[in-house]
Amino acid sequence: MTPDTTAVSAPVAEDAEVMSSVDDDGRVERLVIADITRDNEWLSMPVADAASLPEWR
Repeated sequence: MTPDTTAVSAPVAEDAEVMSSVDDDGRVERLVIADITRDNEWLSMPVADAASLPEWR
């Protein structure tokens, strides 16, 4: 998988705090990325679809 590194044109909050986690509900492991300083600011995807660190290098 090739990561999409297109620049985001939206402003970025300087006080944002972003964390990630793997959620394993027993069926599909999902990577969750969330801005914990804001309500409802998160995304998730199956771990199998997420780019690994070596793929980003």
